[in-house]
Amino acid sequence: MALVEIEVNGKNMSSEVEERQLLVHFLRDDLNLTGTHVGCDTSQCGACVIHLNGNAVKSCSMLTVQANNASITTIEGLADGDKLHPVQEAFRENHGLQCGFCTPGMIMAAVDIIKRKPNLNEKIVREELEGNLCRCTGYQNIVKSILAAANKV
Repeated sequence: MALVEIEVNGKNMSSEVEERQLLVHFLRDDLNLTGTHVGCDTSQCGACVIHLNGNAVKSCSMLTVQANNASITTIEGLADGDKLHPVQEAFRENHGLQCGFCTPGMIMAAVDIIKRKPNLNEKIVREELEGNLCRCTGYQNIVKSILAAANKV
């Protein structure tokens, strides 16, 4: 067992974890933050994307102990109370979801894309979304949502 101290969604916490525990399972099972989804456990689908120290990472590809002393934001920490983050709002307004399974990871990836790429267009968004899979759509409304949000952030 190892002691980790992590800030998650603005709250400091410490916890004893197994050294081999994946971060996604710590968030879901230990902290009950189930918005971070497990889609593949092989970092192929992007359903588990979170922000670690301000950068998008796939939480199924890292151990909880690697996040020691880090700051994490999950989909649950993106909104400000009842006020949705502009990317969440854009996904709602532009129908950027279907079944919703990939949506948290897509939104977390989108926030990171918008932060890193100031002059977005459809080609850039599609390239940046590589590694985030949606099995329901052709990505058209996801891309539309991200482009709409980029103008509001």
